[in-house]
Amino acid sequence: MDVSSTGLRVLQQIAESGSFTAAAARLGYTQSAVSRQAASLEREAGAPLFERRSDGARLTPAGLTLLRHARTILDTLTAAERDLTGTAPRTEAVRLGGFLSAGSVVLPVILGRLAASDPHLTVTTVEGTTPGLTRALRAGSIDLAVLTSRPPHRPPDDESPRLHTETVEDTELVTAVRRPARSRAARAGCHGVIASPREVAPLRALLGSDAVIVTPGVTLPGASPAEHARPGTPLAAVTDGASHVVVGRSITRAPDPLSALRRVRADLSPTTTPR
Repeated sequence: MDVSSTGLRVLQQIAESGSFTAAAARLGYTQSAVSRQAASLEREAGAPLFERRSDGARLTPAGLTLLRHARTILDTLTAAERDLTGTAPRTEAVRLGGFLSAGSVVLPVILGRLAASDPHLTVTTVEGTTPGLTRALRAGSIDLAVLTSRPPHRPPDDESPRLHTETVEDTELVTAVRRPARSRAARAGCHGVIASPREVAPLRALLGSDAVIVTPGVTLPGASPAEHARPGTPLAAVTDGASHVVVGRSITRAPDPLSALRRVRADLSPTTTPR
């Protein structure tokens, strides 16, 4: 197979950016030039390398296989160029990606400790969204990334092989409203909020008894907390101050929806009307 380094860089950039148009912009090429390089790669590989879709492009299994080799080849060419020019780094480079607020909240302390414990490492950072950083990991443009997701934590994409992920921190986000904001919200026509079961109690304390609090995502009584992203029963939500509860998938996806609805009604106190 006879391929050029330019073609391999095009492959890598399409994988990272998720589209031919974005790859062309990042490389400084025209889109037609990127398309020609992509077509040439597919002819040499003898198989489709790209899945062209209305929302962009993604690599096929054959494309992912070639990408793994492309990263090695391009890294070797970069190392050879540094050796020839005498600019080989004296430290080991690590390329770290992080979601937008990680750079100001999570990374400074970690990088400070790393600089003290491993001074031979040079860390360069880049910010991006979790999907963009995931593509960059796949493309080999970064070595590791700090990503964000809501529980239950799932793989950041459905590509194969799976990326190795570890949960480093679970942070609960709570909406806070200053008391003077109540009247301003009412004047603006805002009379309530939507909140997860865990947020109901503090929001009720902040907003007072007149505010409407709608709580989606409650689970069936007796269900495992792992079965839902925001665990909490209807009774717990109402007890904490929810005005309304929304029970959707827990009923519609149950083997016996009518029985599931009866469980919800039975969970609520006799004096409470489920809404």
